[in-house]
Amino acid sequence: MSDGTRTQASVDAATAPDVQVALGDDARRQGMRKVIVAAGVGHFVEWFDFGLYGTLATVISLYFFKQGDPQVALLSAFAVFGAGFVMRPLGGLFWGSLGDRVGRKTTLATVILITSGATAVMGILPTYQSVGMLAPILLVVVRLVQGFAAGGEGAGATTLLAEYAPSNRRGFVTSFIDVFGFAAFIVGGGLVFLFTALAGDGALESWGWRVLFLVAVPLGLVGLYLRTKLEDTPEFRALKAKGEVAANPLRRSLRTGWKALLFCVGFVVLKAVGHWILQTFMPSYLQADLGYSPLVSYGVVVIGFLVIAGLVPFFGLLSDKIGRKPVMLAGCAGFLVLTYPTLMLMDAGNFWAAAAAMVLLGLFMAAFDGAVSAAMAELFPTAIRYGSMGIAYNISVALFGGITPYFATWLISATGNTFAPAFYVMAAAAITGVTVLRARETHKQGLVAE
Repeated sequence: MSDGTRTQASVDAATAPDVQVALGDDARRQGMRKVIVAAGVGHFVEWFDFGLYGTLATVISLYFFKQGDPQVALLSAFAVFGAGFVMRPLGGLFWGSLGDRVGRKTTLATVILITSGATAVMGILPTYQSVGMLAPILLVVVRLVQGFAAGGEGAGATTLLAEYAPSNRRGFVTSFIDVFGFAAFIVGGGLVFLFTALAGDGALESWGWRVLFLVAVPLGLVGLYLRTKLEDTPEFRALKAKGEVAANPLRRSLRTGWKALLFCVGFVVLKAVGHWILQTFMPSYLQADLGYSPLVSYGVVVIGFLVIAGLVPFFGLLSDKIGRKPVMLAGCAGFLVLTYPTLMLMDAGNFWAAAAAMVLLGLFMAAFDGAVSAAMAELFPTAIRYGSMGIAYNISVALFGGITPYFATWLISATGNTFAPAFYVMAAAAITGVTVLRARETHKQGLVAE
């Protein structure tokens, strides 16, 4: 069955002896660390770009759009941000199908090359002041390329870790996807914070933003090297050795795995909205709507990201012990009940109040993220896992995540209520919570082969 309700016997020790080593074995732990780093660095590069764009949205709005109304320029910057998400489902279809046919390793190496290259190009684009309307057009093109490449990153990296992980540590291992993702935002936001503190807002706005995007070049090269040095996953190698690699994984996924696809889409609604509220919308929200200085805003955001990155593995491990559903539901409940009061706390005008509110939101996000990656991977069989996750994940991200910064900004403008974005987050939590309640618990089952 394609919805992940069957169990799979362990991979034959002769085919993949490395997965048979006990978790406590030093060599096994070292091997797993290598896989986590190789998967994570690529994910880091992807989210480093997305995080920088969100953190620097106010600066980008100054350079790539006609000036007049600052709110209109900021909305334009977020609209371009959302344009990249239009390509993500197409990227998920292309890269996911490729990853199920030729392997996870080769596909992920190609993805990181394109992602880091497109991010670096962001740092050398001409501005509206120098080339007029060509500037936002070029910005959109780069965002579309980034979105297409990103469509293959999240699902592929999660698949890689899930298929390498011991069955009793799958939640813990796959949670590192989000550790690296939020680490990228910490580094990106931290660099902006340090640059602003040391050189001032003027330097950041005049040339510093370009330097930050160019950092993607060395990061991408490191990630490319690490990924090319990996073997493909034991699960995929076993499937290939038995001649059971799907000739048309996309058709097979749509024909036999539609129910699992719907569950995956529902899981990702809160993940997409929550991530982009915290990672992309929050820096500009703190400055433009709540009146905090750029320095304070960046500091609050970085503190929140540190909490998430530190707690996600704990919740991943907890999901291995008590199940994916209880941990995911805890995150949903937190967002549903406390998002609005948390935004009210942020409006206190005090750094520590804003930081406490960001930490609370981060706690809910960490709980959900800790369990959801493994839960998604466990829905699908190995033969169609990468492609199926790529389709479902990116459709949900495109529909709900890409519009989040724009829609949240529009809600404030349309209603006059500074806390109106909370209702969007609460709706996402309700949709995902209902989906989780209806889903099967999968933490004790093995990964399905076919």
